[in-house]
Amino acid sequence: MDGRDLVRAVKDLGTERGRRAWRSAWRHRRADAVGLPRRGAERARVPGLLTGTEARPGGGVLRFARSELVVRVAVGGAVFWGWDGAPPTPSYAVVGTGPDPDPRAVLEPDTGGGWRVVSERVTVAVSRHGAVEVRTPGGTVLRRELPPRWWEPVDPARGGARWSQRGEVPADARFFGLGGRAAGPRLRDGTYRLWNTDPGGAFGPGTDPLYLTMPVQLVVADAGTHLVFHDNSWDGRVVLREGEEGAGSGADRPGSSELRMDGGPLRCWVLVGTPARVLQGWAGLTGAPAVPPEWALGYQHARWGFGSAAEVRRVVDGYASRGLALSAVHLDIDHYDGHRAFTVDRERFPDLPELALELRRKDVHLVSIIDPAVKAGDALHASGLSVGAGGAFVRDARGREVRGEVWPGECAYPDFTDPAVREWWGGLYEERLAQGFAGFWHDMNEPVSFAPFGDTTLPRSARHSMDGAGGDHRSGHNVYALTMARAGWEGLLRLRPAERPFLFSRSGWAGMQRYGGTWSGDVESSWDGLRASLALVLGLGLCGVPYSGPDVGGFGGSPSPELYLRWLQLGAYLPLFRTHSALWAGQREPWEFGPETERAARAALAERDRLRPYFVTLAHLARRTGAPYVRPLWWGAPEDRALRDCEDAFLLGDALLVAPVLECGADRRAVRLPRGRWYDTATGAAHEGPGQVLLDAPRGRIPVLARAGALLPVRSPGGGAALEVWAPARGRTGGGVVIRDAGPGPAAGEAERYAVRWDGDRVLVEDEAGEAVPGVRVRGL
Repeated sequence: MDGRDLVRAVKDLGTERGRRAWRSAWRHRRADAVGLPRRGAERARVPGLLTGTEARPGGGVLRFARSELVVRVAVGGAVFWGWDGAPPTPSYAVVGTGPDPDPRAVLEPDTGGGWRVVSERVTVAVSRHGAVEVRTPGGTVLRRELPPRWWEPVDPARGGARWSQRGEVPADARFFGLGGRAAGPRLRDGTYRLWNTDPGGAFGPGTDPLYLTMPVQLVVADAGTHLVFHDNSWDGRVVLREGEEGAGSGADRPGSSELRMDGGPLRCWVLVGTPARVLQGWAGLTGAPAVPPEWALGYQHARWGFGSAAEVRRVVDGYASRGLALSAVHLDIDHYDGHRAFTVDRERFPDLPELALELRRKDVHLVSIIDPAVKAGDALHASGLSVGAGGAFVRDARGREVRGEVWPGECAYPDFTDPAVREWWGGLYEERLAQGFAGFWHDMNEPVSFAPFGDTTLPRSARHSMDGAGGDHRSGHNVYALTMARAGWEGLLRLRPAERPFLFSRSGWAGMQRYGGTWSGDVESSWDGLRASLALVLGLGLCGVPYSGPDVGGFGGSPSPELYLRWLQLGAYLPLFRTHSALWAGQREPWEFGPETERAARAALAERDRLRPYFVTLAHLARRTGAPYVRPLWWGAPEDRALRDCEDAFLLGDALLVAPVLECGADRRAVRLPRGRWYDTATGAAHEGPGQVLLDAPRGRIPVLARAGALLPVRSPGGGAALEVWAPARGRTGGGVVIRDAGPGPAAGEAERYAVRWDGDRVLVEDEAGEAVPGVRVRGL
């Protein structure tokens, strides 16, 4: 117990919930004392020398004195390797059985007594000691993994091996990813834990880990870009050290990434290429991102503490009467009966279906929170006890139901790694749909068990089905929210097959994009929290989760009018655009911050509504290509080192560059431009990149620039769809892709491609048939 735990423990003793949490924490500690044997003496080992090889489709098996390594290059160029016989599946991240091996990849001898697998897009070289290098076809080394090390209990009954894997990258490389990280998007030297964690309060840039971690790194260097994924859901740590060019005697010191895992398989995937190619390959490996309903790409308002249907109506009417665009309202746990999921407080919300219908007529949708913990002894708990042979809930090593303290009181936890439990849980959403809810946000699903000391989750000895493979919470913890999201997603598809589900989750793991998106969680109401919001969205997008966003204004405090407005202006260009606040925090309605802020907020909300067709296009493109909506400035030019180090601006698709104001009192800001011509959308002024410009950022707006030649679908003043194009430079061309939403169902929508060129003194927009498109608004002339 550290000092923070001690303070928390003493404080919690003063409440009944705190005393129950004390008892729960002691029960969990005792369960682990019984269910997790001490590891005892350990022995260390390394692979040893190479003793033989066996060619297989896509690669082969390399046998060492004390281990063996499977190497396979898949169709499309994805590289897999696994030590100690670890296969690529089963996996909670990889879709199906994974990609087929590349029949053209060849295992052949390499220099120095090693071997290599040669394919069209990548070469994998293995030394005679077990080091693994990933090379470009031209021979440039992108990543070198040193031989792994294991620590095994002398007594095999005391558990499996802990292991460590150290990789080296070029000295100029930059690290991104590892899930949702507040200190980013570029990950600097430090240790990053891989354990989904509720930080227990509002967080800022110094808080790590957070709710959604994943062992996925995107590494960008002059030599090329690659993504590395260690497919292991156990607790672990990644130690990053950036390299240094010309270090010491003039030689470069490579960057390094050391992964230390408490158990589980040592298996790895690597994808190489441009950032766009890498993310497309990642989506092919782990699943295409879900496309949210069209309305979920508009502005959404949430609050913990609406308290009543009357308050919801007051807030919605406030938006309508002031001409402020609103797409959805989110209800937190206070609309439940005793905080119990799939219930309604009938006194505060006596007519919830009627309220939902009333709001739908105003084009406002209701979204419900869903927590996984089930109050022990209630009707839902009784229903879960009848699921399968042993009930729906997680049990300890002695077969007893694991209980924890959460909002409803003493609770049990569904085991979402069991297919029967997922089917049961998915069917429960029928009650939510009957209440009129159109979307769902999963909370508290790390999972959380309130505790005054120790880890605020289930005991590590708790048993999980792991889809028939069996395991304990050490392997089940990080995939708990992922499998809960799967349960909800699949249940909603069964219940409403003609509608795309809207679901986002506080926690998750690799592959989360298949079942919706995520949000920041309880970010602090501060300028640091504002900066962390952008870092989280950028980092998650580079891990393959394109739909995310923060609690605009922060969760736990009362932002100043300036901070609130700057946050709202940033949020207007992020995929999930939602305000949210805690029960004790200040309100987040724009008019609560004064007339000046309300006027500026109206402009931000109106611009988001105008750009909603563009967000629809980006959502469908993300499903087709894996490309995030929000992209770092280096997305199209990873070789540009200045762009690699720029963290305070981003690209929205290919067309827009957004430069949020992240400092108190700032009314101008420097903006780093990628190559090409860029137009200030407010003034029409043209700026040439690459380089840096200083732009005005008055209180009412933030700098947003459009790429010359870009074409955007926008909403016309009359409510229909329109096209807007920014003039290309003379002698240049442009264009864009538009995908219109095909309705609420799963249909992908047709891609429309347009070309933009000069025709004498006018800018001409042509469709794929070469026909001129009338009525296009041309800007930048």
